[in-house]
Amino acid sequence: MGSTQTVSVSGVNIATYIDGEQGRPWIVLSNSLASDYSSWDDQLSLLTQNFCVLRYDTRGHGRSAAPEGPYTFEHLTGDVLGLMDHYGIEKANFLGLSMGGMTGLGVAIEHPSRIARLICCDARSDAPPPFVDNWTARIASVESAGNLEPVAAFNKGRWFTPAFIASHPYVVDKVMKMILATSTRGYIGCARALQKLDYKRHLGRIECPTLFVCGAQDGATPPAVMREMTGLVGGAAIELVDPGAHICNIENPEGFNTIVSEWLSR
Repeated sequence: MGSTQTVSVSGVNIATYIDGEQGRPWIVLSNSLASDYSSWDDQLSLLTQNFCVLRYDTRGHGRSAAPEGPYTFEHLTGDVLGLMDHYGIEKANFLGLSMGGMTGLGVAIEHPSRIARLICCDARSDAPPPFVDNWTARIASVESAGNLEPVAAFNKGRWFTPAFIASHPYVVDKVMKMILATSTRGYIGCARALQKLDYKRHLGRIECPTLFVCGAQDGATPPAVMREMTGLVGGAAIELVDPGAHICNIENPEGFNTIVSEWLSR
C-alpha cells in the first residue's frame, strides 16, 4: 500500500501519493489538465517494480488546493521542485502527459540537475495564436457554465479514439467523472499557464536522456508536432502508441507501458 500526504509548497497544499519500495530510484508522475493522480493507475504496477513512485495532484486538481489564478509554468515547475525537496529527492526520473509533460520540459530546461531521465507524452512546447485562441474559447465556456461539463463533452472525443469510446464505456465514464470533479478555478488557472507556454526555443538546453511519446491518433498534439520537438532535443527519441489518442496511457496501457518499460530499462 502506498502513502498519502498533503505537502505545503509555497503556501499551496499539494496532495501527494507515494508507492513502491523506499531506496529505489524515484520517478515523478505529472497529470494532464482536468485529471488527477489516478490517471496513472495503469502504470503503477509496472513502475513500482523498479522505482519509488511519486504521484501528485497538480495545483487546482484532485485533492490539491486551487488558489486564485492565473498560474504559470513557473508555479507548476516550482511545485514539483518543492515536492522533491520535501521528500529529499535530489534527482528523479520524470514522466508527464500533456500539461504534465510540459511541466517536465520546464524542470529539465530550468533545473537540469534535478532530472535524470524525461518522458514527455502528448505535449507541445509552444503556444501559437490558434492554440491561445482555442484556450480562450474553452475558458469562456467554463466561466459561462460555471462547471467543467463543456470540457468533458469536448475532451471525450479528443482524449480517446471512437473505437475506444465504443468498446470501453466504463473507462470513459470514469474519466469523464474525473474531469467534472476538477476545480473550475484550478482548470482556468492552469489553462492560463498553457496560453503562456514558451519552451520550444529552449528545448536544446535539455541535457537528460529524453523520450517523447505520442498517441498515433492524437489530434490535440499530433505526432508531427512531437517529431519536431524530438529533433530539437539532443539525442531524444520518439515512440507512437497505436492505437491511442491524447490520453494514450489510459486508452492503450499495454502499448504505452511496453514503450516506457523498454526505454527505462536501457
